[in-house]
Amino acid sequence: MAADTWQAVRGAVIRFWQALQPDQTDAVASELTADQREAAAADLHPSRDSEHTLAELRAQWQARFRRLIAAHPEAASDLRGLLAELGPLPTTASAIAQHATASGSGRVYQAGHDQHITER
Repeated sequence: MAADTWQAVRGAVIRFWQALQPDQTDAVASELTADQREAAAADLHPSRDSEHTLAELRAQWQARFRRLIAAHPEAASDLRGLLAELGPLPTTASAIAQHATASGSGRVYQAGHDQHITER
């Protein structure tokens, strides 16, 4: 996530939690920071494992919010408002389609992420 977007989301989630369960705010803030680091690491090295990691993190936070709203059903509309305010969040994964043709002594180098080529 871009730094500005991440800070906005993090701050909004912490404020939301603070309003409903202030005793858990510090723990939620720490979990957000740890999970953001894990998501950033997965984004740097995309693989099937990293996709699984990101899906797991999303599922864990969805479950946390479900439990929070189950305990505080009066806050459901506030959560909907928060999500509308934040808008669609950027995704780290995207579909990549690459097509190339080389002939003769031509070479093709393609990558869906970082690529480093050293020819000697």
